[in-house]
Formats: sequence, structure tokens, C-alpha cells
Amino acid sequence: QAQLVESGGDLVQPGGSLRLSCVGSGFTFNFYTIGWFRQAPGKGREGVSCIGPYGEEPHYANSVKGRFTISRNSAKNTVYLQMNNLKPEDTGVYYCAADTRFPVGARWFESAKYLEVWGQGTLVNVST
Repeated sequence: QAQLVESGGDLVQPGGSLRLSCVGSGFTFNFYTIGWFRQAPGKGREGVSCIGPYGEEPHYANSVKGRFTISRNSAKNTVYLQMNNLKPEDTGVYYCAADTRFPVGARWFESAKYLEVWGQGTLVNVST
């Protein structure tokens, strides 16, 4: 069955860095757009970044542009989210998701409730 597993979440001080990983199995990962969402305590889900399967320009939320970088390793069925200069407002559970039907960009974030595969999440806590 299709599965995504996130890892890499941790407690980190403001200004620090983390790299999250999302590993897919049970589906043709390399044909899918993969994206990251996050949910802070008491808040709604927010799209963070997404990357297509064919070399399209990745998409980032304005709140993370210039600090986060998304990339994928097709040989390892893995997508990474490198997060630098972390801020307390980056705190939350980070989820990855996969789908083939929506273009990379804001529409992919808006289509969250329709996305085919979701992971279980990994917790990022940015705090002193």
C-alpha cells in the first residue's frame, strides 16, 4: 500500500537548521509531486513547499522563501526539506503528501484535502 514516512524533526534553537526526509513506498514515487505541509499548535494546516517529478521549479510559501529548500532523490524515493534560519513560528508538525493530479504551485497547497497519500508527520520545535 502507498506510504510516506517523515523523519528528521527535532528541538532546535532559533537560527538553527534541520533537514526533514520523506520516504515513499508502495507507489511510483518518481511520477508524483511531493509536498510539505505543517500545522502549528491550535492552527490550521499550511502549505510549505512542493516539488514536481519532472524538474519543474519548486514552489514555496512566502513565509519560508529564502530559508527552506526542497529537493528530491529519485534513486532513494526521498524528498528532503532543508530548513535554515529557523524561527519559533516554524514550530509544528510537518507532513509530506503525494499526488499526481495538481500542478506545482499554490493550487497544490489549496488541493490539500484531495491529495492521495499522506505521512504521519514529524515534530519540529523551534525554541530556546
